[in-house]
Amino acid sequence: MGYYDDNEYVSQESRSKKERPRRTWITALASAMVGGLIVALLIPGLASLNLLPYDVAPKNAQQQQEATETSASQSSVNQPVQLSVSSGIIDAVEKVSDAIVGVVRFQEQADFFSRGVEEVESGTGSGVVYEIVGDKAHIVTNYHVIEGAQKVEISLPNGERVEATLIGADQLTDLAVLEIDAEHVDIVAEFGDSDTIRAGEPAIAIGNPLGLEFSRTVTQGIISAKERSVTVSNNWELNVIQTDAAINPGNSGGALLNIEGQVIGINSLKIATQGVEGLGFAIPINDVVPIINDLVEHGEVQRPFLGVGIIDLASIDSSHWTTTLNLPEEVNQGIVVRSTETLGPAEQAGIEELDVIVALDGDPVNNSMELRKYLFAQKSIGDTVTVTVYRGGLTQDIDVVLSKSSSN
Repeated sequence: MGYYDDNEYVSQESRSKKERPRRTWITALASAMVGGLIVALLIPGLASLNLLPYDVAPKNAQQQQEATETSASQSSVNQPVQLSVSSGIIDAVEKVSDAIVGVVRFQEQADFFSRGVEEVESGTGSGVVYEIVGDKAHIVTNYHVIEGAQKVEISLPNGERVEATLIGADQLTDLAVLEIDAEHVDIVAEFGDSDTIRAGEPAIAIGNPLGLEFSRTVTQGIISAKERSVTVSNNWELNVIQTDAAINPGNSGGALLNIEGQVIGINSLKIATQGVEGLGFAIPINDVVPIINDLVEHGEVQRPFLGVGIIDLASIDSSHWTTTLNLPEEVNQGIVVRSTETLGPAEQAGIEELDVIVALDGDPVNNSMELRKYLFAQKSIGDTVTVTVYRGGLTQDIDVVLSKSSSN
């Protein structure tokens, strides 16, 4: 009766509430699927137009490899790095350092109060212990380091000082050899081959710059030039190695090393002009060896001797060229003979005072430096040299047999 109507109403309303959530869920699901389909269809087109903020294109093998390498490199940034302190330079220095010694020059000086004479230090330099012969060790240094010394002491790596004996010295090449007892030496330096060096290769200088306080100071640079010529004492031209390794006063006589720790030069000269840096010089070791061998064996360098006193033609007033010397106008270079040594090679061969030397063995010589360089580098004692001279306005060739002398 009444209940029926009520029950039917309630039943219909209840069914309506139960069916509504089901239809809403189905609609949402269908909408999501349609939307996803639309997006999937649109993505390739948007990607081809570069309108997406990310790359969705598949990577080829190369791109995948690059991505992998990038990831690996990024991960390695945070990895700890282990460095070795050992290097070729360190090894080279350690190999030869104890063979580098200090050279101390003593000269006599008047003592005002005692009115006597005492020996005082007058300079320091460096030296290289290069050989042991019997119970003696030999040290090469520069001539100017020991020049004028009444006594020379060697400062050893351990700070001990021992007196040295001067075996021989040569002013022209700025080299000298000293001798000490071998018991004071533990290491000798190894000589390299200076003919094989190249510009740009490493160079290491070891010596005692500014005194023994800075003993065995190491400086590094490169070989700036393999061959340079510089003018030194007695108008002599010296062949040297140029380097930018710092060479300061006191470094003279020290070693210039290659990366193997071999001595390729003896440090000798430095241009220390204001505004000029990095110009150091060393005597090539291949030039050093025959000189120091002569010094050890003979106490002096055995050089061929011409037996003349000479002066460069360019040093004489040009008014004498055509009057006193009777030279043709085209002759403006040569060496004038001022004197000949009695019974010397030149005099015996017939060379006379005021002869003008213009060639040796057919090669022109323009000054006394070139004459010495040719004789000392190209000739030996006992060799014959053909000397071309002007005499009385005419040339003549005179053969001279060179004799022995320590200087020319």
